[in-house]
Amino acid sequence: MLLFILQITLTAVFAQETNNATDKDAAYTLAITNRTEKIVQTLEISDSSKAKRVTNIIAGQYRNLSTVHAQRDDQIKLIKEKDLSKEISDSQIKAVQEITDKKLQGLHNSFLTALSNELSQEQVTKVKDGMTYNVLNVTYTAYTGMIPSLTKKQKDQIMNWLVEAREHAMDAESSEKKHAWFGKYKGKINNYLSAEGYDLKKEREAWQHRIKETETAKKQVNSADNIN
Repeated sequence: MLLFILQITLTAVFAQETNNATDKDAAYTLAITNRTEKIVQTLEISDSSKAKRVTNIIAGQYRNLSTVHAQRDDQIKLIKEKDLSKEISDSQIKAVQEITDKKLQGLHNSFLTALSNELSQEQVTKVKDGMTYNVLNVTYTAYTGMIPSLTKKQKDQIMNWLVEAREHAMDAESSEKKHAWFGKYKGKINNYLSAEGYDLKKEREAWQHRIKETETAKKQVNSADNIN
């Protein structure tokens, strides 16, 4: 009798775990599908068959990236659970990360090749921006707005670094990690601009002052329109 009860209990636990895993996977599938469809909408693809293929490519990339990151996390967790010295543990974790980076680069290259077979270069760029919350364009606009006197060479350097950041951010596993890549490259940009002779604190203060002046002017115009 006790064995029978134990079997029922174990079966119920297993069923619950299976249901939880299924629910979690369904929620994840819905999330990446919604995210992907929003990106594809920006591409203005008139061919519904092509739109579906592109949707599947992007959603597949999200799922593939998730799998690789999960495998890395599981391996690192196992290493940390072992009774290893910090030196050996760090070395093994580093090796796992290096293997993960190679896998991610392979996925990255295959993904862009698949997209390029379906889309124009401009559309591929829109996909990249969609996968990274358009941080590149927002950041570039902020720098050029903050420092109007930037030369073409300086603007090109800023853009090149932001493009590089976007390539890394595309493969990151979370919004936080994606923004962290841009944060890393913004540090490079700030150091570069400082070396070029810009006082970023003063430039930022002057920029904020210009924004306030513009906002004040808009409010005055709106008030005058309301009177009329």
